[in-house]
Amino acid sequence: MSADYQPETVDTGDGTTARKALTALRGEISKAVVGQDAVITGLVIALLCRGHVLLEGVPGTAKTLLVRSLAQSLALDFKRVQFTPDLMPGDVTGSLIYDNRTSEFEFREGPVFTNLLLADEINRTPPKTQASLLEAMEERQISVEGLPRPLPDPFMVCATQNPIEYEGTYPLPEAQLDRFLVKLNVPVPGRDDEIAVVQRHASGFDPRDLSSIDPVAGVEELSAGREAVRKVHVDPKVAGYVVDLCRATRQSPSLQLGVSPRGATALLGTSRAWAWLSGRDYVTPDDVKALARPTLRHRVQLRPEADLEGATADGVLEGVLTTVPAPR
Repeated sequence: MSADYQPETVDTGDGTTARKALTALRGEISKAVVGQDAVITGLVIALLCRGHVLLEGVPGTAKTLLVRSLAQSLALDFKRVQFTPDLMPGDVTGSLIYDNRTSEFEFREGPVFTNLLLADEINRTPPKTQASLLEAMEERQISVEGLPRPLPDPFMVCATQNPIEYEGTYPLPEAQLDRFLVKLNVPVPGRDDEIAVVQRHASGFDPRDLSSIDPVAGVEELSAGREAVRKVHVDPKVAGYVVDLCRATRQSPSLQLGVSPRGATALLGTSRAWAWLSGRDYVTPDDVKALARPTLRHRVQLRPEADLEGATADGVLEGVLTTVPAPR
């Protein structure tokens, strides 16, 4: 973690200071990235839930810049790995290197030993290398020669992929997709936002220089926020609503794979984080609806005939949200 950030105050226990600091991230990151507030909020929610993020968008929509700016504004260590067809698992996790001086093998840490790992274009590397992240994402550790090596805390993987290129790619298997807490679609900005982007570059903005972004929060606020999120109340009726939504996806005629129980717990977690960021200590059905698509869209699989007819995961989920009655 960077030593530049020092918390101004100690949180009183209710998460107010942490919420204020984490909410300020949006304004700080907007110094570098324009028009992606929803994606920024999704990244913060994933951090609060100790989850990982899959970012999908066409090239040039500032996916890498978003993650770099997030790390800068949180004073977190950041590393980036460009996933390519020839990337090996050891290039990500690290490997044992023979030391001639000691005649022993020494473990050399890979880029996964960081707070925020950007797995750029993760679907361009073969499954063997993709799978090298599974233990890190689930167990927060890397095992080499049977010896577990813990990763720093916090730790989050932000993986990117291009939704329009399929040649030379290796789609992530469903089991690995399910390890991502949320899948965030990064849209092309609107006309006014795009004009603002162009004007910034015309004024000399350099996306490689993020010195203008100041750390507005740190590990202390993040830890306090996580603790506060765990205290957010969930009414049994709301918990039942989450389960009913997930069970409805398993019965949808448009889907051949519905949401697993892990997906239900993920939706409950993201809903609690969103409720806390919104200033409440309880979850409402609207919180669940707001987070259903980003939390579940990558956990369902369309039937081939539905795909041919132009159906989308978001469209099917919208139908489920419409048909499953919400508690009052």
